[in-house]
Amino acid sequence: MDYSVLMSVYHKENPGFLKLSIESMLNQTVPPSEFLIVKDGPLTDELDGVIAEYISAYPGLFTILVNEKNLGLGPSLAKGVLSSKNELIARMDSDDYCVPDRCEKQLRVFAADNSLGIVGSFGAEFSDSINHVVSIHSVPETDSEIRHFMRRRCAFIHPTVMYRKSAVIESGNYQSVPLYEDYDMFARMVCKHNIKAYNVQESLYYVRVSDAFFLRRGGVEYAKTVLRFKWGMMKQGYMSPMDFFISGIGQAAVSLAPNRVRTFFYKKLLRE
Repeated sequence: MDYSVLMSVYHKENPGFLKLSIESMLNQTVPPSEFLIVKDGPLTDELDGVIAEYISAYPGLFTILVNEKNLGLGPSLAKGVLSSKNELIARMDSDDYCVPDRCEKQLRVFAADNSLGIVGSFGAEFSDSINHVVSIHSVPETDSEIRHFMRRRCAFIHPTVMYRKSAVIESGNYQSVPLYEDYDMFARMVCKHNIKAYNVQESLYYVRVSDAFFLRRGGVEYAKTVLRFKWGMMKQGYMSPMDFFISGIGQAAVSLAPNRVRTFFYKKLLRE
């Protein structure tokens, strides 16, 4: 089964991290037949150099899409989805890493059940090196478990997923929803359009985390964004008032806590 890789890159990315990320997809046991990179606004010379190096080394594999200015993750990925030549698309972030058989295992799941529209996995969160895993982000397995879980938290780790292009487009594609482009689209896919989903119960993907990872999830503006998004989820019927109180108010409260408290909450209470 052919599949495309979809990645968005912006100017603040680390060139070394980008290399590691691209290499981990090129070294898959079942390699991609297309690698889509969306340049979200002008990049540094170093980042452009990394991308040019791979274009030269793998002629015909890479498709480069360019935003003249930074549009954000949602619009960039939406453009990539529409441009994909394959039905199956594997997401990949530009600073992470995935195991060599990640895509092979996800393709096997799709082959076993052609009614599936999205397949994700656990994520191993690491600091500095993939040999330094600090926590495991687990997610529910079956379609029914995923639907139940989505009422309060996102049941997918965004960059771990492989999905059908047709299912994403049917559900309205990525939209400009600050901080929640993924949760918003997955909620529409699963809760509104009844797209069948599954999560592989092992860590096929390594997510880079640091103190800044948790710092970004704090502050008054972040709390307001949480409440606006989850209020919208409730108004659309994706969660009940009780779900909103527990999930929305709860997450907003955590985002207002000191960073050390928020880090402890994420690492010790929401992770293994």
